[in-house]
Amino acid sequence: MHVCKEETLAEAYRLAKKNNGAPGIDGVTFEAIEAGGKGRLIGELHEELLTRTYRPMGVRRVEIPKAGGKRRGLSIPSIRDRVVQGALKLILEPIFEADFQPGSFGYRPRKKPQQAVQRVSDAILEGKTEIIDLDLRSYFDTVRHHIVLEKVARRVDDDDVLWLLKRILQSSGKRGVPQGGVISPLLSNIYLNEVDCMLERAKEVTRHGRWTAIEYVRFADDLVVLVDAHPRHQWLRKAATKRIREELDKLQVEVNEEKSRVVDLANGESFGFLRFEFWRVRTRAGRWMPLRMPQMKKRTALLRKLKDYFRRFRSQPTSRLISAINPVLRGWVNYFAIGHSSRCFSFIRQWVERKIRRHLARAQQRRGFGWKRWNRQWLYETLGLFQDYRVTYHRSSTLAAPVR
Repeated sequence: MHVCKEETLAEAYRLAKKNNGAPGIDGVTFEAIEAGGKGRLIGELHEELLTRTYRPMGVRRVEIPKAGGKRRGLSIPSIRDRVVQGALKLILEPIFEADFQPGSFGYRPRKKPQQAVQRVSDAILEGKTEIIDLDLRSYFDTVRHHIVLEKVARRVDDDDVLWLLKRILQSSGKRGVPQGGVISPLLSNIYLNEVDCMLERAKEVTRHGRWTAIEYVRFADDLVVLVDAHPRHQWLRKAATKRIREELDKLQVEVNEEKSRVVDLANGESFGFLRFEFWRVRTRAGRWMPLRMPQMKKRTALLRKLKDYFRRFRSQPTSRLISAINPVLRGWVNYFAIGHSSRCFSFIRQWVERKIRRHLARAQQRRGFGWKRWNRQWLYETLGLFQDYRVTYHRSSTLAAPVR
């Protein structure tokens, strides 16, 4: 099979190393592998896959904090298992990419969360202001292995591939796919593709020229459906909710009723999706437009993380502190640098600048913030503090909707 080819395994190893990541349950790092020669690992995996003696190791389970004091479990495979999963993904992904629908954005080639956010904004601009916001309960932990295997078998007629996939799935338990596994995002998209197909059909049923009465956006297990608010489409929201639940029941996926809700943007309500909060507001010209900003809890989490850096580097040179916080700021800002984030960015920039000034003053045993002592240009150009807080504005092909 193609998965066991050494060139496929070598490419999977390259991608795994590029993503880096912590070692698995065996504690083996990339440095240790390359000290013994990566060719040795690739050769061993090639032989094990060829003879069907490959056995995945267990995963190392860790927990990372979430908002509200909760924690999310991650399962980290060993590097050798990441390489095998990566090789399998290289084979399966091109096959299933042809089947995936336009509204699916999660962990796909050339697809970004910002594109999903823009699709939501465009739908709101078109007057789709009734939102079905569905939360799937412990989705990754409840994926049924036999259903995944059946879906893959419909498109892949290769016993070796199905044998390997079954081995990988069984290593994570009786059901579920490990969050943190290389192939898990692809499998999650395969699993929910029928839901996407159903929603695409619903769009076509309601199509009138280039306009449709319904839109959907899915990113992995996050799904929002937007329905036109015109009275003639009142039936559609209930019908869409019913059909989605029917498809999810077939997959034995449970909806989290406590977190799922229906939102009416026309009544001033808002909803969160992919870390953004969405509203509908009226422009000065009297037309409706979508407003999207970073969720407040995401801003709070960023400041909490930065505070931790300022505490840990309190007695360290400012250059080391800036080297530590710059990647955090760059990653956060790059993610949210669309839409209407400028006010939020301005707050963060001023907050960080004040903290840096206090750090400098404390190092010189001075009081205050040194507004006259250190000008802004020196902080950013000489010290190298992150300063690229620019927001990218996407010009939609859809005109703002008139007030009804």
